[in-house]
Amino acid sequence: MKNKIYVIHENDEWVEPLRKELQEINAPFEEWHLGKRNIDHLDKPPPGVFYNRMSASSHTRGHRYAPEYAAVVLNWLEKNNRRVINNSRALSLEISKSLQYKELENFGIKTPKTIYCSNKESILKSANIFRKPFITKHNRGGKGLGVKLFNNKKELDSYVSGKDFEPSIDGITLLQEYIDASPKVITRVEFVNSKFLYAVEVDASEGVQKIRTKSHNNKSLVSFVQQSEINLKF
Repeated sequence: MKNKIYVIHENDEWVEPLRKELQEINAPFEEWHLGKRNIDHLDKPPPGVFYNRMSASSHTRGHRYAPEYAAVVLNWLEKNNRRVINNSRALSLEISKSLQYKELENFGIKTPKTIYCSNKESILKSANIFRKPFITKHNRGGKGLGVKLFNNKKELDSYVSGKDFEPSIDGITLLQEYIDASPKVITRVEFVNSKFLYAVEVDASEGVQKIRTKSHNNKSLVSFVQQSEINLKF
């Protein structure tokens, strides 16, 4: 009998492709949508493989505390020696850019100058160190949440004091030097078991806000990058 696969998530739409593939290969699976159900922790977890698909942007879909609950579930699974794909450490990385940058720097990968701010006063005060354009960014969040470009502190003052200001869901806003990259692309790299699988190159020439509004099916926006085109050093 095949091991059952338990998919831990909070977004039905994102799981649909996986759902179809698992059905195609006749793999037994069950979904644990942590925005809709409670898991009984009094007993031991069922046998099987647990695949964590929790997202840092869950709050944008009405699941504010899904990552926190996912942490509880993963701790329970790991305590009981269950096989977990994307374990509690992976979840910690998923929901914290400060931790992501720390890990990148541990491997000698450069990151932009970044200041972590816990309130509006700190944001405005910290901006004084930037002499060139800079951006804001949420510590927890995907989809470009909170990413805005500012040419000077005056523009930031107007944004922070206005009605359009977006606070990070975890209360930590990043101020970060703006990197005027050439070409203007984002390369998303995917690994499985610490081995490079593939990369996706995203056209960012119109800015992050444009990327957020375009369809995921827009083939002119996204292109696959062959393994031979990327030189990664870890």
